[in-house]
Amino acid sequence: MTSTTRRTLRGLAIAAAALLLCACTGLPMTGDVQRGIPLGAPPEGQDFLPLASDPVDGAGPEEIVEGFMEAAITPADNWDSARRFLTPELASTWRPNTGVSIDVSAATRSFTSNLDDDEADDEADDGDTADVRVAFDQVASVDATGAYSEAFGASNSAFVVVRTKGQWRIAEAPDGVVIDESRFSRVYDDYALQYFDQTWERLVPDVRWFPRRVTVATTIAQSLIGGAPSPWLDPAVQSAFPQEVQLARDSVPIDQDQIAEVALNRAALSLEPTTLARMRTQLQATLVAAGVQIDQVRFTVDGRALEAGVVEVVTDTADAGSLVVKDGTFGMLVGGEITPIPGVTDQILNAGQPVTAIDVSADSSHAAVQLIDGHVWLAGDGGFDELDARPSLVRPSMDPYDYTWSVPSNAPASLQAIGSDVAPQAIANAWPDASAVSAIRVSADGARVAAVVVVGGERWIVVSSVVRDETGVPTELGPTEPLAQLDGSAVGLVWLGADRLGLLTDSADRMVVTQVVGGPGGAEVAPTDAVSIAGSRAATGLRVLAADGAVFARTGSAWSESITGVSLLATRAGH
Repeated sequence: MTSTTRRTLRGLAIAAAALLLCACTGLPMTGDVQRGIPLGAPPEGQDFLPLASDPVDGAGPEEIVEGFMEAAITPADNWDSARRFLTPELASTWRPNTGVSIDVSAATRSFTSNLDDDEADDEADDGDTADVRVAFDQVASVDATGAYSEAFGASNSAFVVVRTKGQWRIAEAPDGVVIDESRFSRVYDDYALQYFDQTWERLVPDVRWFPRRVTVATTIAQSLIGGAPSPWLDPAVQSAFPQEVQLARDSVPIDQDQIAEVALNRAALSLEPTTLARMRTQLQATLVAAGVQIDQVRFTVDGRALEAGVVEVVTDTADAGSLVVKDGTFGMLVGGEITPIPGVTDQILNAGQPVTAIDVSADSSHAAVQLIDGHVWLAGDGGFDELDARPSLVRPSMDPYDYTWSVPSNAPASLQAIGSDVAPQAIANAWPDASAVSAIRVSADGARVAAVVVVGGERWIVVSSVVRDETGVPTELGPTEPLAQLDGSAVGLVWLGADRLGLLTDSADRMVVTQVVGGPGGAEVAPTDAVSIAGSRAATGLRVLAADGAVFARTGSAWSESITGVSLLATRAGH
């Protein structure tokens, strides 16, 4: 295992428990949002923060900088604890929320100063200064918009400390904070900003990381209103909020009736009802996904409420059960009984060759099928049509528009999406820097595709946006966004809800990796002799098939056997 991968998986494991708490839920299609169990983040309430200490009298320059860095991970009261280490002038201008550098450990930081302790304690006068440099081993970063990315390598920060009133205080410091990876997930949480797809029919998450604090509803509203999607996702999504519409007040209070009041500027007065309804739907969905306990969002202008409805959106289908081939039949397994899929099951069972992979469409009307010879077929409506006969094809993936995505493992740029009319559509800009691809998976919203690709000899989990024309036909991929580096190829890649991926690695000690799209992930040892994986609407619905036909599911912190005698574990589109 490479040092980069060891760091990646160590960071992934730290957040694993948090990931298992972050399940996806359906969004009501009409009416107001109803209060439910918070998902993925704590409700509005008391801050959950590490304790921060005040400056110690007589502390030297290095000690002051070290204390400041420790205090800066506590965002309560606008980082008031950290500001006590600064001169009054810097305390009023220091901007901690411009970004986060995540390092391996606070214990591995190195502090050096141009003044030794004796000089700092005995010989310094008021007005004297000291230069302090901090070196640390960075593993990731969060930018000013809350976007997370891996960033491995040595880094450093420079400080100027000044003697004032007999004590050392920081006069110059970089904006932003440094936090070790073990405490990052305790202080920061992931919040999925919701954007509309190109059809205005589906919502697509864009994960950001903000400090856990009582003002998170305000932070989310500020990020969504006047903000923009992440650059990699931008080609496939759109916001209902026009650029001229801004928050008129830097707070989003939630009253006793659980109504979030969002004050907008007067530009909102000229908006059409459909735009207002989309705005309200988008913001409500974002706050609910963040775990903020609200019943509805209410827009106001100059203190007066705006009439804003909600729009109907397409939601992911519920998990009815596992899709399996067992005892010579194929279908949905519920309560020990297999229910065949009309128009699909018979065609698959009569394929004439052993089946190696099945991906069923969201509405169960079709299924993409890969046979033992590697060719990809479409089963449905009583037919069985060959879609792709190229050699070395990876497992196919269906999207919500009934397109089957297929690509040769040794030719990533040859990605195709094939409709039910069996007409292939070449997808432009498919991983232009990749030399190989071992897995692909389109999300349930159809706006993103995840893949495992090889770039420059390194294997990465990546994600790209899916650009479609006005009729919904996929035409190209947006920029490639790397998520995490791997040592080996993928046996299976699936979606776990709207913003998580599950991966079964192909190595001697097979691992199940759970990866946030826009964040860290978790890694754990897979069940013995694991051969395939199936996703679901939530991380807790993950299923793994072993070589002996046993299907395993998560029960608490362990794998438990749920059924035996399964010869193939199928997937559903978007999962």
